[in-house]
Amino acid sequence: MTEGQSSRPSPRIGILVVAYNAEATLEKTLDRIPADFRPKIAEILILDDASHDATFTAGCRWSQLDGMPPTVVMRHTKNLGYGGNQKAGYALAAERGLDIVVLLHGDGQYAPELLPQMVEPLVRGECEAVFGSRMMRPRDALRGGMPLYKWLGNRVLTRLENKLLGSRLTEFHSGYRAYKVDALRRLPIDRNTDAFDFDTQIIVQLADAGMRIREIPIPTYYGDEICYVNGMRYAKDVIKDVLEYRLAKKGFGTCGWIPKPVEYAFKEGDGSSHAVILDKMSALPPGRVLDVGCSGGLFAERLEALGHQVTGIDCVEVDGVRQRCSGGFFLADLEDGLPEGIGEGYDYVVAGDVIEHLSRPERLLAQVRGVLSPGGHVFVSVPNFGHWYSRLRVALGVFDYDRRGILDETHLRFFSRASLRRTVRSAGYDVLSLTATGAPFWSVLGGGPTATVLGGLSKGLTRIRPTLFGYQYVALLTPHAARTIIAGEHIDVQDILNRQFVPADSPTHHVGV
Repeated sequence: MTEGQSSRPSPRIGILVVAYNAEATLEKTLDRIPADFRPKIAEILILDDASHDATFTAGCRWSQLDGMPPTVVMRHTKNLGYGGNQKAGYALAAERGLDIVVLLHGDGQYAPELLPQMVEPLVRGECEAVFGSRMMRPRDALRGGMPLYKWLGNRVLTRLENKLLGSRLTEFHSGYRAYKVDALRRLPIDRNTDAFDFDTQIIVQLADAGMRIREIPIPTYYGDEICYVNGMRYAKDVIKDVLEYRLAKKGFGTCGWIPKPVEYAFKEGDGSSHAVILDKMSALPPGRVLDVGCSGGLFAERLEALGHQVTGIDCVEVDGVRQRCSGGFFLADLEDGLPEGIGEGYDYVVAGDVIEHLSRPERLLAQVRGVLSPGGHVFVSVPNFGHWYSRLRVALGVFDYDRRGILDETHLRFFSRASLRRTVRSAGYDVLSLTATGAPFWSVLGGGPTATVLGGLSKGLTRIRPTLFGYQYVALLTPHAARTIIAGEHIDVQDILNRQFVPADSPTHHVGV
């Protein structure tokens, strides 16, 4: 051990004991905590989940024995459920300044004798979570009394969950866990279920956050404890959780217990809205671009590579965006309109997948006219609510929001081709071109021959009937060329409006009336 390591303060270790109707087993379980490990325990938290027996009394009685670690015994006035009890315990662990917390069941099913081994990897900083696994030596589980049907179910479910998550755990269903409290703070566990699949959701959250999990082998003990788990319902719930997560990562469903990325994803792939706009802009002369809703600037970076100078606006600042936007970055809520100081004289304004997030998109688009240079163009892309996917959801009566895509939960407006035309015309624009893109199978399926075939089919169907098969619309706009007659002359009114935004030191042309 180095000098730096020896001077590092020892972490505050806590034991969270979840108990329900555990009067007969609680004290025996706590007595099994190794005597030489007890001095290292900063606090034991015993949470009685509104038991019908004297579990609370048993916990208090044990806590008052001589030589026991500091112990807090609490009884919930109503049953919170297995997951709800853990949420309360982890919140209490954070409140009391613990660094490591070990989940121990009050029924004695998991061996307190292994508490030192459970915390060692965390103390050494090797991981954020340690799981006790009964399946690292799978035959030991059967010798320890695990019923054959539970053993088979555990193996099958774990294999399926590993395949869906891309993980390599030997067991998903052990309740013997140790966590860094700081890691738990970074996970949205308050959104998790209160039921028994809480443990599965935590595994998914850890994996999604890229946190490290270590497993250690533990013995299996099945005694006369009462099992409150409905096996079939539990199996259904854990599979639903993992499938829900996988679908959410592809954009389907909302999955509130998995954090949504702050940065808006750049749409790679042939035929995406971003690809269509980039293709159109590559044929235009380089100029000043205002990227409305630029997110992390990945799209702006590609525009810069084409020779454009990009100024970005977004309501959040993602790391690296200022380096990718050579024209500057403005932090602003577009619901309030364009920010002050944005300037004018932009040759192009891009609002890619933006206006559907606004309650009054016409207002923003009208403001954009004022910052365009004469002859400037605006690119707008929106999802097509008339696409067969959203139509089918409505027709089947299963309309709901997704994490992204046409039914993105943050969308405030839905557009069809006709409503998009009406919106841009009311904001003062003519539509120069309107392109429909195919469905993004390359994104959902992650590439490969299947995505290629389906993508080609989608493109073909989109050309035949864009209102049904078009996934997004990309519109190229220009301000209305409004003309009137004053004193016998044809005057371009839009040209007069544009001149109002010409800098004072620029040459101007006065119109005599």
